[in-house]
Amino acid sequence: MYVRPATRTDRTALAELHTAAVEAFGPDGYAAEQVDEWAGADERSPADYTVDAAGEHFTVAVREGAVAGFGHLVLDVEEVHAVYVHPDRARRGVGSALLAELEGYARGHGCTGLALQSSLNAVEFYERAGYERVGGGESPGGLAVVEIEKEL
Repeated sequence: MYVRPATRTDRTALAELHTAAVEAFGPDGYAAEQVDEWAGADERSPADYTVDAAGEHFTVAVREGAVAGFGHLVLDVEEVHAVYVHPDRARRGVGSALLAELEGYARGHGCTGLALQSSLNAVEFYERAGYERVGGGESPGGLAVVEIEKEL
């Protein structure tokens, strides 16, 4: 497996992977109706992934020639926006590799800490990586989330 910056040609894989991950892991924290809305399979588009936006960093993990996961960092607000792993590649270090790369990139760009809104099903993953709970809230889509952060 290796991690590299995402490219425009990855966007179709990102959309499909995002939906698959939500459908597979979302039920660990949310009701079926919430998962269906979050997954947005009929509404998600490759154009939703602006892999080359200024002030943002999109990265992918590639395993056996296929995109196994992706991470998204927004530098201006020092926030991890997403880490998603394809269900077929879960629990094999893909998410940890992506998160470590995002943290390293953030450090290299002067960030002293990172924050994120974790879905309920992913809180333990981030806590194992050293993130601490600082509150709760709702995502823009109305899902309950846990606000967590980490000093770098």
